[in-house]
Amino acid sequence: MEKVAIIGVGYTKYDRNSPLTFAEMVFEATTKAIKDAGISKDDVDNIVSASSDFWDGRTISSMAISDAANAYGKDITTVEGDGTFAALYGMMRILSGSYGVTVVCAHHKGTESSMNGITNCAFDPLVERKLGIDAISSAALQARRYMDKYGLLEEQFALVSVKNHGNAMRNPLALLPMEITVEDVMNSRKIADPLKLLDCSPVTDGACTLILAAERNAKKLTTNKKRVWMKGVGHCSDAFRLGDRDLADTRALAKAAKRAYAMAGISDPGKEIDFAEVYDAFSYMEPLWLEGLGICDDGMGCEYLERGWFDAGGRLPVNVSGGRLSANPVMSAGLYAMAEAVQQLRGEAKKHQLRGVETALVHGINGMCGQSHCVWVLGK
Repeated sequence: MEKVAIIGVGYTKYDRNSPLTFAEMVFEATTKAIKDAGISKDDVDNIVSASSDFWDGRTISSMAISDAANAYGKDITTVEGDGTFAALYGMMRILSGSYGVTVVCAHHKGTESSMNGITNCAFDPLVERKLGIDAISSAALQARRYMDKYGLLEEQFALVSVKNHGNAMRNPLALLPMEITVEDVMNSRKIADPLKLLDCSPVTDGACTLILAAERNAKKLTTNKKRVWMKGVGHCSDAFRLGDRDLADTRALAKAAKRAYAMAGISDPGKEIDFAEVYDAFSYMEPLWLEGLGICDDGMGCEYLERGWFDAGGRLPVNVSGGRLSANPVMSAGLYAMAEAVQQLRGEAKKHQLRGVETALVHGINGMCGQSHCVWVLGK
């Protein structure tokens, strides 16, 4: 099977209230990505957009950014969800043999949206939606279940916030670089028990674009340094209703990770992965998902966190960019994580650059409490 490479990345700076329109944000990100790849817009023959009619407040959200994404006279299609899934669809379209170079773009303006109202609409309209449940309150249920199942403490989750906001201090792109303590997290305003303000990701605006290319095109159009190969990918969904699954059971993620590792030839992810960008919209999620990814044994994610395994200088650095806790443009966050991995593998991450990295793990989710997962293994 022919390989697919990421040959270009571009993005807007994270913002709390971007003055740009959706199209302007996508144009900036896509223009930067094409320039980064060293190609022309005429080399692109396919566009995949990650966007949401709910978040954008209009139907067929990709249509309003099609020109900005270089889709005029070309094929454009939409994935409604995290950018990691859009990258998967972009890769699949290339592997179909019909396309050679694909723009994968994503945009999000959380500051122009009602997160509570929009995420409430993700639930069953007959029963659950009427309860007023949303992304935050459902995450609080998952955090409590995780705590009860393994005897975990809020202070352990607070360590994730301390680590990731601290990592953001070295990332000029980050929205919330902060030097905080566990006490700061514990004393921050309670949002939905047991989650506090500093356990939660901020409302963020941002757009990001990746340029994907079939091996034949990548080798013709770019230098070896520019190419980061998509070595493995896996995705899997769990039950829709929260009551139909154990919220502390990461079975869907475990299946997705297993598929990604098998494709990439990874047998021991804890030793063969050099760093990871893991979905952490809420602090408890990082250790929970690391368990599902097979990096930690079940219930052990917080203990390994306390040992410093996931610090920037630890055994397996996690979210050295600052993660979603420092910026979370929902639809585009997964592409930002992949762009971070690309820049780390190229050696272009500047102040937060890791040493000697060859293989990266990137993880994204769709749906409430990780209903579905997409796992990527990227490498030089």
